[in-house]
Amino acid sequence: MTTDEASPLQGRTVVMTRAVEQQSEGRRLLEALGAKVLDLPALEIGPPDHWGALDDALAEWDTFHWLIVSSANGVEAVEDRLQKQGRTLAHRPASLKIAAVGRKTARRLEELGSEADFVPPEFVADSLIEHFPVSGWGLRILLPRVQSGGRTVLAEAFGEAGARVVEVPAYESRCPEAIPAATLDALRAGSVDAICFTSGKTVLHTTHLLAQSMGEEEATTQLQRAAVVSIGPQTSERCRKLLGRVDQEAHPHDLEGLVMACVQAMQNGDSV
Repeated sequence: MTTDEASPLQGRTVVMTRAVEQQSEGRRLLEALGAKVLDLPALEIGPPDHWGALDDALAEWDTFHWLIVSSANGVEAVEDRLQKQGRTLAHRPASLKIAAVGRKTARRLEELGSEADFVPPEFVADSLIEHFPVSGWGLRILLPRVQSGGRTVLAEAFGEAGARVVEVPAYESRCPEAIPAATLDALRAGSVDAICFTSGKTVLHTTHLLAQSMGEEEATTQLQRAAVVSIGPQTSERCRKLLGRVDQEAHPHDLEGLVMACVQAMQNGDSV
């Protein structure tokens, strides 16, 4: 294997937009391929405004047929609130099954001793709906989710299928106050080769932070210089709306897929 094959991102500068708490994983994967990685924490994960709805639902979790979690953040929130009630996911009722969207979500459940009963083949909500192993009719489903800005497609689809869905805020993803100076300087200098977006909110918050730091016109100009790489369909939709394009979309729709999509975007750029 040649050096270029082993390090396909050698000499490239990549900006990774992630939650503040999740920067290290993306950095590790990109650096392993030779990239210089600049962090752009575009989300701050914290509690919802009120815990009441989640706490009330978990207090009667033995009345639900399914718990559906679409992110590791949701898993963490559920486990934290259960522990405050003297319980854990590892000791969930035998009648309660868990569906998890994405490998990372499923992996976190395994780490907590509560393996998912169903993980869809594609790591997006639409795949969970399409491949759900049983009819939704008559099911009672608990759906903890981000407080604002997330899709309601799961609740709507299962509701239309005859399920009784209890959708509750489990966490919130807020916009940080500023961009790290090194990342902002690199964007201003036009030295960023690619910017990777991990959710629709990271696109929204990044554009807001850049406009706040350098003005909308300059922010638009600088973003046009970098390849735009998206983790999945909904993130791509937000990229097209706010940035006017997507150069590469991850497949599968997870962090590893995002890194490989970044490699493909760089290769495509070299061939133009």
